[in-house]
Amino acid sequence: MATIQATKMRKGTLVKIGNDLFRVLELQHVTPGNLRGFVRVKFRNIRSGNLSDQKLRSEDTVERATLDEREMQYMYSDGSAYYFMDTSSYEQVHISSEALGDSVNYLIPEMLINVEFYDVEPVGIELPQTVDLTVQDTPPAIKGSTANAQLKPATLETGLVVQVPPFINVGDKIRVNTESGEYQARA
Repeated sequence: MATIQATKMRKGTLVKIGNDLFRVLELQHVTPGNLRGFVRVKFRNIRSGNLSDQKLRSEDTVERATLDEREMQYMYSDGSAYYFMDTSSYEQVHISSEALGDSVNYLIPEMLINVEFYDVEPVGIELPQTVDLTVQDTPPAIKGSTANAQLKPATLETGLVVQVPPFINVGDKIRVNTESGEYQARA
């Protein structure tokens, strides 16, 4: 059983409390002046999708869920679930959109991705640092504006909206950081 100190948890960490699995959505270290520090954590229950807030002391430990990863290919979504296929056994699994959270903004069909399993249950995915997505809609560049002065919104093929430089046009492929959701470069 691997434990992790409350202050060492990070966004996206999967922990086991009782018999339930929780993914850390947000956490904040609080150190009030003359009192002991604590960690305020917002969790999502992987199985039920419920949100919960907890206050943990800095010295508290929680059980870290041990995950297995398998490379799988993203196939399609039906709105509430996303389907992945194991490239070696052709077995298909699905993960709810609640469990995936914002990760769905970076999934494109036939993309190879690592799916995280707890025992035999798929609980999430590990995204690459960046993904290349095609611009579906963006306003045209304004004549006379400099490249570093202004940004404009661009809607990508997954529905994600990011701020891009004025020289990006509809149909361009751009590289987006999956952690921050920000434009990186032309692909």
